[in-house]
Amino acid sequence: MKVRRVVFKTLIFLTGIIFFTGKTLSASAATNSKTRNFYDVVVAGAGTGGTAAAIQAARLGVSVLVVEPSTWVGGQATAAGVSSMDDMSRLKSGLYLEMIKRVLNYYEMRGKSTGTCYWDSRTLAFEPHVGQTALLNMINDAKRKGILDIFFSSSVIAVQKEKNKITGVKIKTRNGERDINCKVLIDATEYGDILPLAGAQYRIGNSISPYVNPEAMIQDITWVAVIRRYQGGAPEYVKPKRPLPGYELARRNYASYVTRDGNNFRYTYPVNIPVNFISHNAYRGMPDSSSPWNYDADRGNWQYITKTQVNWGNDYPGNYGWSNGKRGLPATYLEDKKLRLQVEHDALIKTLHFIYYMQNELDGEWSVATDEYNNRALPEAAYDLPFEWQEVVRYMPPIPYVRESRRVIGKHTLTSQELLENSLSYRDGQTSHEFQDAIAIGGYILDLHGANTDADMEWDLDGRANSAITNRPRGPFQVPLNILIPKDIDGLIAAEKNLSMSRLSAGAIRLQPITMMTGQAAGALAALSAKSNKRPRDIHAIRVQWELLKAGVILSLCNYSDVPPENKLNAAIQISNLYGLMPPKEYPHVPSYNIRDLDDPVLAIAIIKGNDKGKFDTENYLSRSEASELLSNARKVFRVINTGKLLSGDDEKFATRGDFVKAVYENFPLLERAEVAKNARPPFEIPKHKNSSYVERMALLGILDIYAGDKDFKFARPVTRGEAVDIIVRAAVISAGV
Repeated sequence: MKVRRVVFKTLIFLTGIIFFTGKTLSASAATNSKTRNFYDVVVAGAGTGGTAAAIQAARLGVSVLVVEPSTWVGGQATAAGVSSMDDMSRLKSGLYLEMIKRVLNYYEMRGKSTGTCYWDSRTLAFEPHVGQTALLNMINDAKRKGILDIFFSSSVIAVQKEKNKITGVKIKTRNGERDINCKVLIDATEYGDILPLAGAQYRIGNSISPYVNPEAMIQDITWVAVIRRYQGGAPEYVKPKRPLPGYELARRNYASYVTRDGNNFRYTYPVNIPVNFISHNAYRGMPDSSSPWNYDADRGNWQYITKTQVNWGNDYPGNYGWSNGKRGLPATYLEDKKLRLQVEHDALIKTLHFIYYMQNELDGEWSVATDEYNNRALPEAAYDLPFEWQEVVRYMPPIPYVRESRRVIGKHTLTSQELLENSLSYRDGQTSHEFQDAIAIGGYILDLHGANTDADMEWDLDGRANSAITNRPRGPFQVPLNILIPKDIDGLIAAEKNLSMSRLSAGAIRLQPITMMTGQAAGALAALSAKSNKRPRDIHAIRVQWELLKAGVILSLCNYSDVPPENKLNAAIQISNLYGLMPPKEYPHVPSYNIRDLDDPVLAIAIIKGNDKGKFDTENYLSRSEASELLSNARKVFRVINTGKLLSGDDEKFATRGDFVKAVYENFPLLERAEVAKNARPPFEIPKHKNSSYVERMALLGILDIYAGDKDFKFARPVTRGEAVDIIVRAAVISAGV
C-alpha cells in the first residue's frame, strides 16, 4: 500500500507539472507588449465575466488587453475562493462548459469526484488553483487566434472619451502609468469601478447616480478561506497562538452556526443550526489534490472530506449588522475606497476568527490550505495584522467575495418579474416568453445576503422584499443583450455583476456560471463592434447570438426531440424560437418547479415522459403559404423594408428550393451589398436555371451551407421546414452585418 501511495503521489506531481504549465506561460506572456498603446478591446477585470469576455473576443480575432488588480484570473470562482458552482439551471454551455470539462478531466485523471459540495454528489466543486489553471490554458489557446495580453497587479485609473464615446484608458501598473487607446472598454471589475470613471449613470442599492444615497444598503461581502485537514495536526506556521481583537464576539457568532456536537444536516431547510463540523465541511466541500483518497458529497462520505471553503457564518457584517440595526453594507463601500479598505479588513479578520475558533474548539488538524494560494504580496486589507496572522493570510484568497456592485443603467433594466415570466416559457401550458435578444441562460433564486428589507428594495422595479419569493424563477431564465449596453455611453460594455438590472435580478445573475456566460456575450459584442467600427448599441443581437451559438452556447429555453444539440439545424432553430419565426409542430409541456430542488418529482416525471421536449418537425416540406408566412415574420422581426415579393401561386403546393432562395434574396435587399469572402466557392454544383444567379450569390455568402453535402443544387426539390429556417436565419445574420 505504501508503494502504491508513493507512485500515486509521483504521478500527481508529474501530471501537475504538465497541467500547471499554462499558468507560468500566461504569467510570463502577460507583459510581452511593453510599448503597445492600442488594443481593439480593453477588459477591466479578469473575473469570471472579464476572462470569458477576453477569451471570446480574442477567438474572434481582435486584440485584447486585460487589466487585473490581483495576480489571479477567475474572480469570484477562483481568486475569491467560491469554487463550489452555484448553478440551478441544469444547463452548461459555452466557455463555462469548456472550463468545466477541463476541470473534470483534471480530476478524472486522478480518480476524484467533483460532486463534493452542498451535501449532494450531483453538484460541482473544484479547487481554486485548478479552475485558475483551466482558465489560463484557455487564455493561451485564445492567443492563437488574436492578441490577448494580461497586465496583473494593474488597474484602470481613468477613462478617456470624446464626448460620450470611449477612446482609451489610463492604467496603473507595477512599472508606472500608461495610456492605452481602444475601441471598446469592458467593465468586468468586481465593484463596477469603471462606470463612474466613464461617466455612465448607475444604480447602487436603491439609489441612482449622481445622487447616490450613502446610506442605501447593498449585500454583505465574504472573505472566504480554503481549509484542509492535516493528518497529525496543522503546521505551526498556520496555527496562530493568540486570537485577534474582537474574537469573543466572533466566537459567539460561530457557535451559533457550528459546534463540535452540533446537529447532523438532515436535508431539511432552513438548516437546523448549529451543525457539527462534519456537516459544515460537506456544505462547501471540494476535491483535494493533495490527498490520494477520493470522496463525494454523499452522506456516508462527509467524514472523509479533507478540503472545504469557509463560506458560512462569515458574511460581513452579517449578523453583526452595519449600524442602527441595518443589515448589509452602505453604498459608500463601493464609492469610498478608504471605507472599502476598512470593510474588507474587518471582513478578513472575521474569517480569521473562524480559523482560530476551528483550531481551538472544533478540530486542531484543520487550517488554511497551503497548496491553494501563496500570496507573495499580502492583500492590502491585511495591513495591520500580527506576523503570525499574516502567515495565515498568505494562503488565503487574495480578494473578497463581492456579491453586489454598481449596476449600469442600460438600454433596458431587467426586473425580477421579467425573470419570472421568462422562466415560465413553455411551462404549465404556456408558450414563449423568451427574450429576443437572449445571450445567456442561468438559473438561481433571487438571493440577497443582507439589505433585503422593504426599505432596501427598488420599489419602481421590484416592489417589496416579498418579491424575492413571489418572483422566484420557476426554471432556467435568459439574460437579454440590452442590459449589457449603457444607455448613454458608447464603446462601453458591462460584464460581471454590473449589468442593467434590479437588485433582486442581480441576486440571481451574480453567480459564477451566469457571469461567465454574460461575459462571453460581452466579448462577442465587443469583437463585432471593434471589427465593424460600429457602436455596440448598433450591433444587431442576432450577430452576437450567431457567434455565441457557433461557440456552443445554448440560448433558447425550448428543446425539441428532433433537434438535439448536435443537429446541424440546432443553432438556426434556436434563433427561430427566440424571434418567433416559425412555430413548431408541438411545444414542450414542462411543469414549473422549485428551481432549488434537484429531486422535484413533478419535473422528473415530465422528463421521463419526454414532456420537456417538443417537436419542431424539421423534415416536413413547407407549403408556399407557410413559406410566405415565414418570410413575412422575418421581415417584421428584422425590420426589413418590404421590397421583396412573397411566394405566389397555389398556396398549398410545396415551396421549391429554387423559388424559396430567390424569395429570401429579394426580401433581404442588403444581401446585394454583403461582402463575399476571398476564395469563396459554392459548396455544390449549380445547374443552369432561371434562379441560378440567386443561388450562386447566396451560396457564396454561406447562406446555403445546409446543402453542403449535396453534389448539386436541386432547384425543384421541396424545401423542408428545417432548411427554410436555416436559410432565413443565415440571411438575417449576413444582412445585419452589412
